[in-house]
Amino acid sequence: MKHGYFCRKLMINLYGFRGSLKMYALVDCNNFYASCERIFRPELNDKPVVVLSNNDGCVIARSNEAKALGIPMGAPAFKYQKLFDEHGVAVFSSNYALYGDMSSRVMNILAEMAPEIEIYSIDEAFLLYKNCEYLDFQTLAKEMRKRVVGSTGVSVSVGFAPTKALAKVANKIAKKFTKRTGGFYVIDSDEKRDKALKWMPIEDVWGIGGRYAKKLRYHGVNTAYDFTQKSDNWVKKNFSVVGLRLKRDLEGVSNIGFEKVQNKKNIATTRSFEKMYTEYGDVKERIVTFAVSCAEKLRAQKTCCNALMVFVHTNGHRKELAQYSQNIVVKIPFPTNSSIELSKYALKGFDYIFKKGYHYKKAGVIVLDITPDNARQITLFEDSDPRHIQLMKVMDKMNQLIGHHKIKLASQDLGRTWKMRQERLSPRYTTRLDEVIIINN
Repeated sequence: MKHGYFCRKLMINLYGFRGSLKMYALVDCNNFYASCERIFRPELNDKPVVVLSNNDGCVIARSNEAKALGIPMGAPAFKYQKLFDEHGVAVFSSNYALYGDMSSRVMNILAEMAPEIEIYSIDEAFLLYKNCEYLDFQTLAKEMRKRVVGSTGVSVSVGFAPTKALAKVANKIAKKFTKRTGGFYVIDSDEKRDKALKWMPIEDVWGIGGRYAKKLRYHGVNTAYDFTQKSDNWVKKNFSVVGLRLKRDLEGVSNIGFEKVQNKKNIATTRSFEKMYTEYGDVKERIVTFAVSCAEKLRAQKTCCNALMVFVHTNGHRKELAQYSQNIVVKIPFPTNSSIELSKYALKGFDYIFKKGYHYKKAGVIVLDITPDNARQITLFEDSDPRHIQLMKVMDKMNQLIGHHKIKLASQDLGRTWKMRQERLSPRYTTRLDEVIIINN
């Protein structure tokens, strides 16, 4: 159902802030990772569910029931295993193929219901409505929730307000008081705004965080409302122009607009290993694979890099073992996004920092000084091999057609992708034909 339909159909006047005809919505999927697991396992509804990080290390998502058991975010899985067993907590490894596909389905539905959308994260999106004073946002929020849950099974909370920061506040209210609000809340008057800001603790304000909240509380700012009562000069002096823009956004004057999609200034591929490595060859293969991954990301956004950083470090939790951590920045004499060339220079850096006798647990490659690939500066004495441009295109196309990471460099392990610990991985119901849900008669 298109945005224009609502504008024509719902002729209830909205009296907003200062006559504003612009409203933002923040739509947030409720307990998204846990919800994705429950969609295909309905017997888990009303049961505690947690999702673990890469290598099944720590808790990164919790259902409300799991939160009620006192399981905190970031909880090490091995420390809470006894509690998981005692309370029948369903524990899942991160299934990003499933979560990414479900996110795409949700975002496609939301994109049909607004003229502009900014996907903020895998489970959140801002929607923008302009020049539509006759739009009934209560009815629109109900329709959003109905369509998303009806089409995907994912429950969402919706907050409407004249600015992005206030939409965040409205969404928190919708989620916190679901039974009272029905899962949606609209801030469409100064009275509602002031009431909401007085309720919101300063550390929960979008963009504040713990460090700034501590400083603000020292100055007597305990709520979002207190923050808006400070003078512009005081806020700018203590929190720069960014803080001032946030203050005005909370006051109902839009200062934080949609962000333009920009290429990343640096790209990183880092992983903890499934076990500790001591041999040069094992860590070397990972460095090459990480460099190849960075090269693929560069090509995807049509950019090159002029430098890269390589780092390695041991397991800081194993205090009985010798500890070592080191990184190095390698300058590349020409801009490139070739997997072959980036792996070559990554290994130069790795050879310099690798030391025998240590148990390595993590490594990574970060590409730096990124420039557009159509503005490569040709150097006089050394340059990127021009044959690599066409070769990389062929490799990328073949990997898209026959499967990701099927075509590799010889220095990579041909039978290995990411060797992550994923002992509790659920099926990829929506992206793999051999793992679709089976319905028995």
